[in-house]
Amino acid sequence: MPTSHPPQPLFLDDLAAGDVFESEPITLSAGQIVDFARQFDPQPFHLDDEAARGTFFQGLAASGWHTVALTMRLMVQSIPLDCGVIGAGAELAWPKAVRPGDSLRVTSTVLGITPSRSKPDRGIVEVQSVTSNQLGEVVQRLTSKLLVFRRAA
Repeated sequence: MPTSHPPQPLFLDDLAAGDVFESEPITLSAGQIVDFARQFDPQPFHLDDEAARGTFFQGLAASGWHTVALTMRLMVQSIPLDCGVIGAGAELAWPKAVRPGDSLRVTSTVLGITPSRSKPDRGIVEVQSVTSNQLGEVVQRLTSKLLVFRRAA
């Protein structure tokens, strides 16, 4: 039986604008939505399907912050940066609600790379990460600046 090898860690010089990283999917249950909401975003449309029916969402919807947390998990799993996925700023949009049973996947594209002038061992990589559901509908768009290090000399 073949074994799976983790991808080689990537450094600043390994990346180029246009590089694309695709995550595996993750499916979200109603229980996970409610559990997250109880801890971090206790609003009726995240806590109870019946109560949520009379709201803007017209049914149980995951917190946007839950979607961000899942996106982060999928980015860490799919972008094998040697130093980890270290954020240095972001812009965020949630064009569609995440619902129980949705299977989310993240596609991350390197938009640009800016080597540091003052710290030659690192740079900033701008990445757009689009989180989509099983129908291909965009549920989150995250443009982030990541701190990425160069390979040690």
